[in-house]
Order: sequence, then C-alpha cells, then structure tokens
Amino acid sequence: MKRFVTALLFALPLAASADALKSGEFSPPRMAPDFTLQGSTSKPLKLSDYRGKVVALGFGFTSCPAICPTTLAELAAVKTKLGAQGKDFQVVYVTVDPERDTAERMRSYLTAFDPTFVGATGPAAQLAEVRKEYGVTAVKTGSGFNHSSFVYLVDRSGKLRALSPYGRAVDDVVHDVRVLLNQ
Repeated sequence: MKRFVTALLFALPLAASADALKSGEFSPPRMAPDFTLQGSTSKPLKLSDYRGKVVALGFGFTSCPAICPTTLAELAAVKTKLGAQGKDFQVVYVTVDPERDTAERMRSYLTAFDPTFVGATGPAAQLAEVRKEYGVTAVKTGSGFNHSSFVYLVDRSGKLRALSPYGRAVDDVVHDVRVLLNQ
C-alpha cells in the first residue's frame, strides 16, 4: 500500500502537467475577438462560425518567402499528427497584404498546405482593425511585410487559450491542440 501511495504522489504532478499547455497561456482565457472578413471559400468568414473546433489563427501573406510557408507547413503537420482528431482542428489565416491577397489567391496558396485551411482578406482598414484587436503588427517593407509571426490557439468555446511562437516544435503544438480538443 505504501508503494501505491508513493507512486500516486509522484504521478499526480505528472498527470497535472500532461494537461498543461506548452505554449504561452492566456490566464484567464478570454473570448477571441470575432470578425467577419471575405473568406478564401468565396463566402464571408466569421471566426465564431468555427466554434466547436480548435482554431489555429495566424496572420501572414501569400508572397512571404520563409516564415509564413514554414508556419503553414508546420500547421499541416500538426493536423496530420492529430489523425482522426484533425477533423476538429481548423487553421484560419488572415492576410496582412490585402492588395495582393485576393480570396482566390489565398485559396490556392492555403490548399497547397491542406485543403481544409481557410484564409481571410478584406479592405486594408478592416484588416488593420482585426490586427489591432489581436495585437498583431504588420509593416510594409519593399515588396513584403515584417509582421507578428505567432499563432493563436482558440478553444472550442471561442476563447483565446494559447499563443504559440514561431518555431515552436510541431509536437508541442500537437500536444496543446489535443489538450484543447479533449476539454
């Protein structure tokens, strides 16, 4: 009996940490600011339409040479590693380049990573307001943009739960998404 109690005492911190998110956590979680933009599906994209799924919300542009395609490739790997749970994981990518990123261009770009990924575009002022709500910066530099490169994780109820920095290991993001999917 003593061994069981000792083993249980050692297992309790491990069990608690298994449910801890590895990305930066919002504490307390707050509702993700909702928005409606033109979707890459040619229909309006409203963030709240994805309630019931865990959403990875990112910001970028289709002509980005390195960071955006790396982020999207990693999110595609996350979805693959989730297996059957991947049906409840949705990537939403909001452009910082509305001059070039039409709905059609975003659809073509995003489906190259995963056919379920959706993009959002719209007028520059409307996109600037969405970025402001999320604390995302985007500064035009020549033919590109310097912009925030983290990904928000939004839980099934629409709350901001985590902020995953660029370069976070795919397995860490898979862990975090699974924790949110299982809540």
